[in-house]
Amino acid sequence: MAAAIRRAFPGRREGIFAPEGPGINVRGDRDGNGADVDGVFETPAAVRDAAVLVPLVDRPEGMTVLLTQRSVHLAAHGGQISFPGGRVEPEDTDAVATALRETEEEVGLSPTQVEVVGRLDTYHTRTGFRVVPVVGLVSPPFFLQPDPFEVQEVFEVPLAFILDPGSRQRQSREFKGAQRSFWVFPYNERYIWGATAGMLVNLCDVLGVPHMTPEGRMDFHPPRP
Repeated sequence: MAAAIRRAFPGRREGIFAPEGPGINVRGDRDGNGADVDGVFETPAAVRDAAVLVPLVDRPEGMTVLLTQRSVHLAAHGGQISFPGGRVEPEDTDAVATALRETEEEVGLSPTQVEVVGRLDTYHTRTGFRVVPVVGLVSPPFFLQPDPFEVQEVFEVPLAFILDPGSRQRQSREFKGAQRSFWVFPYNERYIWGATAGMLVNLCDVLGVPHMTPEGRMDFHPPRP
């Protein structure tokens, strides 16, 4: 399936990892919400740039998506499920550098074990972050050493589960006096929601439904435009 993933993404080309610009689509927490949620979304004086890694683990039994559960004591999104990643630092050359650096710091995954194959749409969060999701293939075996200050747990979810349309739900709840809707992937006892779920929906839009071609190879339908 790794070959099919590579075909679905544009690869690591110069300029494609910019947060915004020609040909770069933008999504965010506002999607699917009306004007009545304007007070829910922060509008900081300057957008804070960030990047995350969307690690697709190429296991013999099937591709998985690696996720983290953030430590509960963290001020921002404590206890929530997320991709490894964080803010862009001055020394980072691009979003790929940010995503790989943060992933190594958070879970101990070496950048040498990640094959960057492309990106998802830039995602604007309610809290004012502009996030570039970098998609990477990871081949076992690998050794993880999570930073206990930032990460409570690292776990994997089958990609087949994520791609199944029946796995995602659109839910809503009242927040700051307004109904806010968002994507959710309930998985066993896990509750994957918010920006992470929104990025997973984007991944589903890119990959579509896996199928076997007449030549006997795994591919996805529909392909990325």
